[in-house]
Amino acid sequence: MPINIKHFWIFFFALPLLGQVQEEVNPPEHIKSIIFKGPTEDQFPIVQLGEPIVLEFDDMSANEQDYYYKFIHCDYDWTPSDLLKSQYLEGVDNQRIIDYQNSYNTLKPYSHYRLRIPNIAVAPKVSGNYLIEVYNSYNELQFSRRFVVYKDLVGVGVALKRSRDFNVFNAEQLVEITIRAANFQLVNPKKEVKIVVLQNYHWPTAIYNVPPQYTRGDLLEYRYADKIVFPGGNEYQNFDTSDLRRPSSRINRIEYGDIYHHYLFTDTYRSENNYNYYPDINGDFLLRTLQGEDVNRESEYSAVHFSLPYTEVIGLDEVYVFGKFNNYELEDLNRMTYNEENGNLETMIELKQGFYNYKYVIKREDGIIELNTVCGDFHFTENQYLVLVYYRNFGDLFDSIIGIGTGNSEDITN
Repeated sequence: MPINIKHFWIFFFALPLLGQVQEEVNPPEHIKSIIFKGPTEDQFPIVQLGEPIVLEFDDMSANEQDYYYKFIHCDYDWTPSDLLKSQYLEGVDNQRIIDYQNSYNTLKPYSHYRLRIPNIAVAPKVSGNYLIEVYNSYNELQFSRRFVVYKDLVGVGVALKRSRDFNVFNAEQLVEITIRAANFQLVNPKKEVKIVVLQNYHWPTAIYNVPPQYTRGDLLEYRYADKIVFPGGNEYQNFDTSDLRRPSSRINRIEYGDIYHHYLFTDTYRSENNYNYYPDINGDFLLRTLQGEDVNRESEYSAVHFSLPYTEVIGLDEVYVFGKFNNYELEDLNRMTYNEENGNLETMIELKQGFYNYKYVIKREDGIIELNTVCGDFHFTENQYLVLVYYRNFGDLFDSIIGIGTGNSEDITN
C-alpha cells in the first residue's frame, strides 16, 4: 500500500471488521493527553514479547467513569489477522482500567488513567501488529492506538543517504537496508519477507511492499535509488509551558483568565529560508510542570495560541497545527482560521503543561495533504527511521515480526 509522502490522501469510510484496515481513532474532546509508549521515551511502543507498555490519558469530565480496553491482532497491512484471541492473547481482554486518580489543586479538574501491559489479566502471546481500543461503559469506542511486538531473530542494518535524484538532492533522504538472517532459515525470502519503513513513527507516510533488491546467502539488501525515499522536511518548532507564569523563548506573552493563556510568537514560512539546525523530538511532546511534583495530577491545562501569516501559498485551503499532541490528526480543534484584523491564521488549543513539537500543514481543496510546504524540505533534517521486518511461512495464519532496525539522518552520507 504505497503512499506518496509529499502528498497523501485521507479517506474515512465504514466497513465490516473483516478485512478492514485498522486505523487509529482519535478521542472525543473530553479525553486529552494520550501517552502510549514502551521502555523508551518515543511515543510509539515497539517492544519484544514480555516488555512493558504503558497507556495514560486524562478525562476532562472528571467523573471517574469506567473505561475498558480490547486488543486486535493485525497482519502486515493492518487488516485483522486470522488468529483467534486465544491464539494471540494470554488471558482475557475487555478489562476495566482500574488505575486512575483525580487531579489535585488544578484550575481545570480531570481524572488521570493509567494502564500497564502485560498485566495480571492479559498479555500478548505472539509477535506482530496490535491495536488497543479503549471503550466507555456504554461500549462506545473512545480511541485506539497501534503498537508493535517483535522477536529479535534477524539483524537489520539501516543507512541514510542523500537522494540520487539531483532534482531533489538537497531535499530528500534515501534509506538503504540490509537484513542478515544468520540462523533464521529463509527458503523464499521474496515471498516470505516484507518490510515497512517509517519516518518518525508516522504511519500515514510509511513505505510498504518493497522486495529485496539482492539476495546473497543469508543477506537481503535493499539499495534502491528511488523506492525508499522520504522528504527531509524540517526540524519541528517547539514551545514549553512547564512554567505557567514565565515565558520561554517561544512564548510572546502569558495572560490569566479562567485558565492560563500562552501566546506564541507569530511563526514564519521556513521553506523560504536556509536550513537551521536546532534539536527537536520529531513531533513528540513531553509532559512536565514546575508547579507541582506529580505531573499526572498536578499539571495545569493552558490555552496555547498559534499564529501564522496568511499568504497566497494558502489560498482558500485549510491549515492545521500538526504534532503528536493530537496524533497528527487534522481536526476542527487544530484547524486555523483567518483573523481579518491582523492578517494572520490563528487557532487556540488547550494542552497540558509540557514541552511540545509542532508544525503547520496544508490540506488542499482536493484532499491532498502537504506536510512540508510551510516548513520546507532539507536533506540535513534530523529524522528517525524505523524498519519492521515481517515474516510469513507457507501455511502460517499471521505475519510475525522477526526483527527491527533503526537509523537516524544525523548520520546521512552522500
